[in-house]
Amino acid sequence: MRQSAAEDQGPPLRARYRRILGFAARVLVQTWWFELVLPRIGFARVAESSRERRMRVLAQRFHVLAVELGGLMIKVGQFMSSRLDVLPPEITTELAGLQDEVPPVPIAEIRALAEAELGVPLSRAFASFDDTPLAAASLGQAHRARLSELDAADAGFDEVVVKVQRPGIDQVVATDLAALRRVAGWLRRIRFIADRVDAPALVEEFAQTSLEEIDYLHEAAAAERFAENFAHDPRVDAPLVAWERTTRRVLTLSDVTAIKINDVDALRAAGIDPADVARVFAEVMFDQLFTHGFVHADPHPGNIFVTPHRAGGAGMPGGSHASSASSAPDEVHPAWRLTFIDFGMMAEVPEGIRHGLRTLFIAAASRDGKGMVAAAQEIGVLMPSAENRELERALSALFARFGGMGFAELRDVDPREFQDFAVEFGDTIRSLPVQLPEGLLLLIRAVSLTSGMCSGLDPQFNIWESIEPYATRLLADESGNLVQDFAQQAISNAGVLWRLPKRIDDLVTRVDEGTVTFDTSRIERRLDRIDGLIRRGVSGLLFAALLIGGALVLAVNPVLGTVLMSVSVLPLLHTLFAGLFRRGPR
Repeated sequence: MRQSAAEDQGPPLRARYRRILGFAARVLVQTWWFELVLPRIGFARVAESSRERRMRVLAQRFHVLAVELGGLMIKVGQFMSSRLDVLPPEITTELAGLQDEVPPVPIAEIRALAEAELGVPLSRAFASFDDTPLAAASLGQAHRARLSELDAADAGFDEVVVKVQRPGIDQVVATDLAALRRVAGWLRRIRFIADRVDAPALVEEFAQTSLEEIDYLHEAAAAERFAENFAHDPRVDAPLVAWERTTRRVLTLSDVTAIKINDVDALRAAGIDPADVARVFAEVMFDQLFTHGFVHADPHPGNIFVTPHRAGGAGMPGGSHASSASSAPDEVHPAWRLTFIDFGMMAEVPEGIRHGLRTLFIAAASRDGKGMVAAAQEIGVLMPSAENRELERALSALFARFGGMGFAELRDVDPREFQDFAVEFGDTIRSLPVQLPEGLLLLIRAVSLTSGMCSGLDPQFNIWESIEPYATRLLADESGNLVQDFAQQAISNAGVLWRLPKRIDDLVTRVDEGTVTFDTSRIERRLDRIDGLIRRGVSGLLFAALLIGGALVLAVNPVLGTVLMSVSVLPLLHTLFAGLFRRGPR
């Protein structure tokens, strides 16, 4: 039997691998017992009444496991906290507070790894290197440093922040991903889970994001791309990359540390209105989504600074606008700018999702629930087993309450009504096999963090005011495409009508010849299920007969009675578990 790559890494990683699998196995057994066994033997109310508490305890236990193991498991918890489409709120809420903060790695190990990557001693690579970490996370940690005189002359700045991966993190990530793939394989074989969640796809999406996050060359390229997108925008800044001191495991960026965006007291002390910061931040985030299609997907307070300009409007040293702040003389330069850092988690909006979002806007504008379902299928939100009628009914309820309102009217709706409706609508969505693609999930995460941040800066902030101009522009820009779509649909319908007489004639001919065939696969699957239910019903009756018969005979013939009662376990097992597992989708 071939041993997994994760189990070949040595005792510590094997123990880690088995601990993750052990936790997952316990969760699956508990879920199996409460969600499948108890309802089938008449204790559905017991399972239902304890579900909320069980989910909360489960999330708390995973929280403890993630903090103890560190590595990728903290990222798993953060990933799970955003999966509102497939996980109950008791889990997502509990994991929302999971912070990527772990004890720092000893400086000797950091120095050894950095020197091995850079190929020179740190004393030659940098004029100075601060041994005290600026920040320590599960995948790496950051230190302040100063470039050598020669490197500073080439780069145009000298104060830098050096991110160094935690030693051995590659093996830890490989181990964690191997364990997650094994768990996903288990879930794929459990029918009631596989019908609602494509667990292997979720793991692969998470794996891709995680592997990109530990590749600092990828992050450096993303930082440069982000800076280029806003090169002529005085509201936005980003650090510059010192490529001579950057590798796959070491990233050196200009030090752009300034006021944290959520430090309201510091903002006011610098003469900056937090409400203005909220408005500009929302505008910049929606510019990323609707204009550039390249979005910072982790805009939490630690990743965004508010950088005041120096006297005369000159930029601070080290930022992407340090030498280009005056490149747009016709624009009014604000007294401060937003500086983004940490580009390891970026969301790209591909053309398919853009087109699907356009279709979604158009369907929403026309209150077309069926059209919105079609757009959701185009984006990749709905799994093949989704019952579209349920989703259409949920969307019809949404339109019935809010569909006729414009943005101005929506702004006046009581937020508590939105919240109550969102809970009900979210329960409906989670009951369906809805699974958001990773790219779309990152976008939703970015918008959610943006809304929360802006509300914290300005209690009167209303996100509709920021979205409205982009939605209006999108519909206006796509009006020509909409006319084209209608024209194409009209041509298609004309073609169908033109070919209809011939197709009817062909069908009649095939009926006469006896060559018409029908796809009965769906009927066969339903018959298989009915057959399975009948067999399990017979097993249930047989179990009851053997158990009662054994109990009656026990007093007269103890041996025979015991045998009958023991044998009754076999039909009971068939009743409970027949059809639970399968090899693949049917």
